[in-house]
Amino acid sequence: MLIPVILSGGVGSRLWPLSREHYPKQLLALVGQNTLLQDTVLRLKNLPEIAPPLVVCNESHRFLIAEQLRSIQINPEHLILEPEGRNTAPAAAVAALAAQNYDLDPIILVLPADHLIKNVAVFCAQVEAALPLAAAGHLVTFGIVPSTPETGYGYIQAGQAVGKSAFKVARFVEKPALALAQEYVAAGDYYWNSGMFLFKASRYLEELEKFAPKIFGACQESVYGATQDADFMRLSKQAFLNCPSDSIDYAVMERTQDAVILPLDAGWNDVGAWSALWEVSEQDAQGNVCIGDVLTEATENCYLRSEYRLIAALGMKDHIVVETADAVLVAHKDYVQDVKKIVTQLKATARQEADLHRKVHRPWGTYENIDVEERFQVKRIQVKPGASLSLQMHYHRSEHWIVVKGTAQVTRGEETFVLSENQSTYIPLGVKHRLENPGKLPLELIEVQSGSYLGEDDIVRFEDVYGRHAG
Repeated sequence: MLIPVILSGGVGSRLWPLSREHYPKQLLALVGQNTLLQDTVLRLKNLPEIAPPLVVCNESHRFLIAEQLRSIQINPEHLILEPEGRNTAPAAAVAALAAQNYDLDPIILVLPADHLIKNVAVFCAQVEAALPLAAAGHLVTFGIVPSTPETGYGYIQAGQAVGKSAFKVARFVEKPALALAQEYVAAGDYYWNSGMFLFKASRYLEELEKFAPKIFGACQESVYGATQDADFMRLSKQAFLNCPSDSIDYAVMERTQDAVILPLDAGWNDVGAWSALWEVSEQDAQGNVCIGDVLTEATENCYLRSEYRLIAALGMKDHIVVETADAVLVAHKDYVQDVKKIVTQLKATARQEADLHRKVHRPWGTYENIDVEERFQVKRIQVKPGASLSLQMHYHRSEHWIVVKGTAQVTRGEETFVLSENQSTYIPLGVKHRLENPGKLPLELIEVQSGSYLGEDDIVRFEDVYGRHAG
């Protein structure tokens, strides 16, 4: 059995301000209608004897990922929830241990959730070609045939031939300077490191136990102590937090004698920076990528993306401009790898623009901050049909709700009642309350909060259908 393992724990900070800590790039539709996560799963459908995917993700993304998979009619075997990221080696390990519950010794295909592959047929053909290698006990990685001397990727040197089209891994090399990257491309036996792998679950775990026993032990303990919550597998928190952080490359692939590389030329891109997204997007006659409400004059080779407001670009060349509701990025293409330095500054000053968009997604729907001043804020709330917020109360704020679309069922203290469009209610400070949408259409309302403290952590939950405890 072939079990796909989708690693969806990344943040994609170089694609800020679109990618945020709580809404990372794999959950965004950056190229086409589907998100990168959805495309990653959908490209597997033509592989032989393919099982439902195992998805390893951050606990805070679980509902977003589940919803995105449901929308494309994919039912994952499990969503394995990491209490905190520990890099790819532990993520692959817990997935391999979980996969052995469904098959005695499955082959697992480890894929990052945030890559772009244009030629899906070639990708699937190479995965099929790699299956006999994995079945024979090799640990296969897919090396991308380089099109340019890229300095943003690591490289893998191919060694002795294995079979018709694979090679022993001679060595892994870090991201090189330009001159060295040019030498690698000219040599013809170096490939970009894709971070995609194929191997038997047992072989990976054997090599991990040999070369990184602390990772293996912690992952084994975290899976054996895991709890089941619907489609979610919650790893034992303390056991996983004790796990060292390391990549599959460092922990296993650079040390094992059984690593092989299979070249792949399928229009791969890790969409790791805004310049990469410009390269893979459709450009106009001036080389510009214009998304949203954009006007240009005397502007060339730019990526211009408007989410809310008009962008007018005049006399610009080789620049990135990305506008969101609460932040605007302006950067020369030569500096896009440093966008994460801006995110680091945001985190250092505890600014929420690093973590959240103005519109925040919750399992029941969304809320969007419209206005914030001292002692009051205004939000627009949308609740999905049939969905319900938790039964909760606040110590420091009261709330006014005005229904603008749909029907709301309100629990306030001991009473329950229904509000229709243009009706409103008041929730006093300290009173238990719940908001539900009993209808078949989305519920939209305006919420006005007032009080001495308006933070999202001023929520005491008494009941919650989504298993949340605070915040």
